[in-house]
This record gives sequence, structure tokens and C-alpha cells, in this order.
Amino acid sequence: MKIKLKWLIFSIVLLAIALIGAFLPDGSEIGHDPNVSVGDTAWMLTATALVLLMTPGLSFFYGGMVKTKNVISTMLQSFIAMGVVSIVWVVVGFSLAFGDSIGGIVGNPLTFLFFRHVGGATDPVLSPTIPLALFALFQLKFAIITPALITGSFAERVKFSGYLVFMVMFTIFIYAPLAHWTWHPDGFLNKMGVLDFAGGTVVHMSAGFAALAGATVLGQRTSHKQPHRPANIPFVLLGTGMLWFGWFGFNAGSALHASSTAVIAFLNTNTASAAAMLAWVFFDTMKGRKASAVGAAVGAVVGLVAITPAAGFVSVGASLFIGVSASVVSNVAVHWKNKSNLDDALDVFPTHGVGGIIGMILTGVFAKNVGLIHGETSTFFHHLLALVIVGVFTFGGSYLLYKLTSLMIPLRVSPHSEEIGLDLSQHDESYMLNHPEEGDREIQEAIPEEETTFRNKLQNNKRRIRKEKEVAASAE
Repeated sequence: MKIKLKWLIFSIVLLAIALIGAFLPDGSEIGHDPNVSVGDTAWMLTATALVLLMTPGLSFFYGGMVKTKNVISTMLQSFIAMGVVSIVWVVVGFSLAFGDSIGGIVGNPLTFLFFRHVGGATDPVLSPTIPLALFALFQLKFAIITPALITGSFAERVKFSGYLVFMVMFTIFIYAPLAHWTWHPDGFLNKMGVLDFAGGTVVHMSAGFAALAGATVLGQRTSHKQPHRPANIPFVLLGTGMLWFGWFGFNAGSALHASSTAVIAFLNTNTASAAAMLAWVFFDTMKGRKASAVGAAVGAVVGLVAITPAAGFVSVGASLFIGVSASVVSNVAVHWKNKSNLDDALDVFPTHGVGGIIGMILTGVFAKNVGLIHGETSTFFHHLLALVIVGVFTFGGSYLLYKLTSLMIPLRVSPHSEEIGLDLSQHDESYMLNHPEEGDREIQEAIPEEETTFRNKLQNNKRRIRKEKEVAASAE
């Protein structure tokens, strides 16, 4: 059996982490803490689970949009983030994001190394009414979905092993510092007065600009200008429903309390998404296009993205405006992108990037007491400055990380692997074998004559289905 070096290295790193974790002294506090609120803890446990559900939801959302030969690989890119980022977060990610601040730029990596001192006790600064471990877990779910969001930009052409390396570096060098800037009390953006209730900057803008960099570095798919039909639109709708449901934990959970602020964030989240979904459909039909299920799904997600930074800071009327505005602007951005040479496969930047930008700008306009409509200008202009800083940092930093990853492991698959599809070339699995009639034409066009093994599997599967139909017909 031939052992591949890169996978041997991955295995050794994981084993080393496991051994260190096994023998590292436990520094977490266990016992009763009178500051723990039962109600807040119950709500935050629920919210944390809801946010985790968003990542499988995203996998269905993205998986339904790609070609049939790339469904499994695209979905796995989201699922695998739950494993990779969880380990990075426990080892050093949480420390970099929420450890003792080093100049407002990044947390001290030793503060919570291997989750030392992260246990059942509260933290007076980060989690005054819930266990610090619960706060860390809640923040972990945000860290998980951010690199998963990026994958839509380079769908159908990224090498799985290269993506794993990039995801680790992105979490450490981009996501964690950005979370520190924005959400740690001593972070420099936080001290500037930048408002980001639940991740418009930290999650969606960072994912959007990293996606833009990824599409630039990896280049166009070989089939970029060819007509494309989504593999499974019901998957897209299912994923949207899971995202919408999970987003209530994402936004309302960011109150960190079972409180009226959480209720307002919940209300604004639902309202903005509903308004954005309708605005997308109506704008499409007004422009002469058909009302589509995919359009409704994308519009709903754009509304969720846009309200995220503002959810706990604005009125329900403002959430209506934010949802509609972001939907129309993102719709236009998607169609501009489609006319360009940029191959952002699943429109990550026009939806998450642009949606996050609109949300952050309008937070500076509508935020209660400090927004532009209340006669205050400081928050609005600080938000504009933060958008520039975050955009440059996340695009430039991600671009460098893609290049660095490519020096270690090629990020892009070979033309042949791309042609036969990533499901087969990267994972030796195929959604098309379970749906031969859907995938047959795509298979015949994509797979050369030498791929006899796959052809035999396909033919055997078709013969089985034909025989089952004949048996059913004779029984009738």
C-alpha cells in the first residue's frame, strides 16, 4: 500500500495534537458558579446548536447549485469545516480571537491554549452570565461557517487537500484576528465604536472578500461560459430553510442573554429575510426574468446576511429597508458579475460580501441613538473606515494565503479531474450513480474513453433500474 506524504503529515499533526491534549494538565474550572444564569445558559445552548445547523444547511444550499458531478465534493467542503475548525479553535483559535489582547490586534495564543481555563465558570468580561466554555462553543460555530462560505467561490475546481490547508491558515491568520478586532472589548475596531451585532464584518465580509481573492487566484473553470443547470434545486430550498432556521441562533444568540434584545434580533432577522426574498423575486420579474426558486432562496439568504450586523441595534422598520436594499443591490451585483470574467461560481462576493457591506453601512445609518438618522455621524464614518480596513485585510491576506498554500499543495485540480468532476477525482464517490438519468449526458460529455471503470458502474446501475422497471410493469 502506497502512503501519500501529505496525508501522512496531516495524520501526524492530528496525532500530535491528540497526544498533547491527553497529557496537558487540565486548567478548566469545574463546580458551581453563582453567576451562571440558568435561563441564559439554556438559551445559549440552543442558539449554539442552531448556528451549527447552518453549516449542513449551507452544504445543501451550495451542493444543490453546482453540477451533478460536483455535488458531494461541494457538500463535503462545508461538512469538513466542522472537524477542522473545531480542532484549530480548541488548540489556538479561541485564544487568538478572545485571549488577552495584544495591542488590540490579536489575542495572546497562550491565554486559552488547548482550552485551558475554559470551563463551567463564567468570565466577567466575555461571558458574565454563562459558562466560558459555552461562549467559546458559540463563537466556534461562527468560525466554522466562515471558511465554508468561501468555498462557493472556487467550487468545482479546488483540490480537497489544498482547501484543508487554506482553511487552517485562514482561521488562524484572518478570522481570529478579525474577531478580536471587532468583538473583544479591547479590539481596536470595537474601541473605535464599530457595531457588528452578529458577524456582518467578521463572517460575511471576510468570507466575501476571501471568496473574491479565491476566484481571482484559482481562475475560471473550463466550463465557465457554458450553460449551467443546478444539480438539485430542492437541495437549495432545503439548505435555505436550514440556514434561515439556524440564523435565529446566529443573530438572536449574539445577545448572549435570554433577553428582549434577543427577541428584537430574532424579529429583525425574520423580517429582513422575508423582505429580501420578495424583493429579489419581484426585481427579477420586473426585469423580465422568471420568478425562480433559486432566486427566492438567494434573496432570503442575502436578507439574512445584511441584517446580521444590525440585528440587535435597529427597529423592525429599518430591518425591512435593510432587507429590500441589500437584495436589490446584490441582485444587480450578481448580474454584473455574470457579465465579467470573474468566476465566483456561487456568487459568494455579490451576496455575502456585498450583503455584508450594505448591512454594515446601514447599521451606521439606523443604529438606535448613534445612527446617522439620529444626527450622529461618528458611528457611520467609523463603519466606512472599518469597511476599507477589513476589505483590504481580508482580500490581501487571503490572496497571500492562497498563494502560500499553492506553494505547499496545488490548490487547483488538473483539467482532467475537473472534467470528470470532483466527486470522482477527489473522493471516488458519485451522486450521479444514484441518479443516472440526470447525470448521463454530463457523464458522457465529461469522461474520456479510458474511464472504463466508471462507465461499467454506470451501465450496471442503469441495467438494474431497467430490470426493476420491467419487474414492476409485469407485476401490474
